[in-house]
Amino acid sequence: MTTAGPGPDEPARDEPVDSGAADVAPAGHQPADVLARVVREEWGRLVSLLLARFRRLDLVEDALADAVEAAARRWPRDGVPDNPAGWLHTTARRRVLDRLRGEAMAQRKVPLLVVESEGEAERGGAVRADPGDLVEDDLLRLVLLCTHPALDPAAASALTLRLVLGLATADVARLFLVPEATMAARITRAKKKIVAAGIPFTVPSAAELPQRLDVVAQTAYLAFTAGYAPGSGPDAVRTELAGEAIRLVRVVLTLRPGEPVLVALLALMLLQHSRRDARVDPAGGIVLLPDQDRTRWHRDEVDEALGLLASPHLTGPITVQAAGYAVQARIAAEHATAPTAGHTDWVRVVAHYDQLLELAPGPSARLARAVAVAEAHGPQAGLAALDGLEDELAHGHRLAAVRAELLSRAGDVDAARAAYALAIERCGNDAERALLVRRRDALPT
Repeated sequence: MTTAGPGPDEPARDEPVDSGAADVAPAGHQPADVLARVVREEWGRLVSLLLARFRRLDLVEDALADAVEAAARRWPRDGVPDNPAGWLHTTARRRVLDRLRGEAMAQRKVPLLVVESEGEAERGGAVRADPGDLVEDDLLRLVLLCTHPALDPAAASALTLRLVLGLATADVARLFLVPEATMAARITRAKKKIVAAGIPFTVPSAAELPQRLDVVAQTAYLAFTAGYAPGSGPDAVRTELAGEAIRLVRVVLTLRPGEPVLVALLALMLLQHSRRDARVDPAGGIVLLPDQDRTRWHRDEVDEALGLLASPHLTGPITVQAAGYAVQARIAAEHATAPTAGHTDWVRVVAHYDQLLELAPGPSARLARAVAVAEAHGPQAGLAALDGLEDELAHGHRLAAVRAELLSRAGDVDAARAAYALAIERCGNDAERALLVRRRDALPT
């Protein structure tokens, strides 16, 4: 393997790394693939490490973006460094220092505190924004920054997905069902508000923490969804991302044991995540639920989730958000406990969706209910249940995909083919698009 030599402003490949970020083995991968993987898996940790040191959100993300750009130029030419995440961290750190020194020069001030802080860190002393005695997880620290009460909850979730998990703005926009430009503006406003308001990179007190839990839960579930069903890119499932979202919930749950919203959410995510090995075939193609090998489901996670659902923390009065997660978890539990797809109690699943819509009406839940209605009462009933969703789901492909499948079952092949064409056109995920193409091509001529 060739190696990347040091440039005037970039680190040597063997330079000691102080990031604490996990190495990503590059063997057998092209530089662009390695870079994409590092950005996907380490972005949040790199942001949090740099933010703990410099406390300038505006500089940190720009510096990391510069580092990624530099890597895109350098690695194909010089080879991938042994520690790609450390390379990005060191390059970004130097970019931030350059910007701070430039600002100081412009103001004719010497940034003594910054230089001293950096020197201390390089000698081995970690610079933290708080003692770290309440929360040791850097990513969680960043999540709590992003979920500060001063931020709108929707903006906080979007910002966390962007900063903590490195999701592309387009993917975040898909999760929120808004155009990409709208989401880009929302994220920019949130970052500016953090900087302008001087929101600290600190852990809230035990008294303040509960106020953040709902937004943290919402954010974790959105992140999980991005891993469970990626809206773009080649992957059918991003297991690491979904697993990271679960890890975040587990970490917060250790701080707030028995918190209903976290208990219900963890149950829901575990039930869905338990199917991960069966959802993709050896070629990377999507395997739909009825066709999955149920012996490959992680039964230990199913059992843990069922235990959480039966816990006393969900039997008393709980918030609407917690109740919504609990109902979704019970829907997932119907699938998890059915011995075969044919034994699924779809009437009970429809009843759960009716309860969910009473708690939190939304187009995605209505679309999922229509699928359940079709399974319970036939495709025509499912098609009728789709009525009125066009305006609310105008940007995505899932409504067209469901309609295509139900039209196919109803025997309207021409209409099904047209609906598949629309779904394929709108679909941004390669694996999902390939599935849609296969199902369209399987229609009778």
